[in-house]
Amino acid sequence: MKKLLLLLTMVSLPSFASVSANVTFASDYVWRGMTQSDGPAIQGGFDYAADSGFYAGIWGSNVNFNDGAGSELDYYFGYSTEMGGVGVDIGYLAYDYPKNETGLDFEEIYLGLSMGDLGLLFASGVDGAPDYTEISYGVGPIGISFGQYDDYGDNLGISYGFSCGTYDCGISYTDFSDDGYGADEDGIVFSISASL
Repeated sequence: MKKLLLLLTMVSLPSFASVSANVTFASDYVWRGMTQSDGPAIQGGFDYAADSGFYAGIWGSNVNFNDGAGSELDYYFGYSTEMGGVGVDIGYLAYDYPKNETGLDFEEIYLGLSMGDLGLLFASGVDGAPDYTEISYGVGPIGISFGQYDDYGDNLGISYGFSCGTYDCGISYTDFSDDGYGADEDGIVFSISASL
């Protein structure tokens, strides 16, 4: 609740800061190669960005793990800048699953680096949560990524983004290779998004 109140307070900051909103419909919510919704997902969030490089936001989606969790809320804040032609993004992200009593909640501290179309992400799990590393490359509307998620497995993603009138659409192929986690998944996901 304190994180949400902090975000709402920032919404009233001066005009050199901006607040935006987004909403997405996806045929499946796939995260790091693994389905989180096991079917269609409605997602959306609010973002705050300051000219200084500081940002914060909240994002949510429906999920289905067959264990009582029906929704996910993510809270995040960070700082992004550029140094010598290299984009640097460092921040904190908390994954919250309201009304779930199986201890799914966890947090990460992340560092993202980018140079041109090449990106590298390292997310360090807090309090024993697993770490995640991903490398990505974009060529126009096409994006390719490969990630390794500690004891869970590896994932490959290929995406294509395009315009659907006034909306942003995307189609992606994801493949998750199990590393003892018990899930070996692949599939094609379609999404349509709008931003305000």
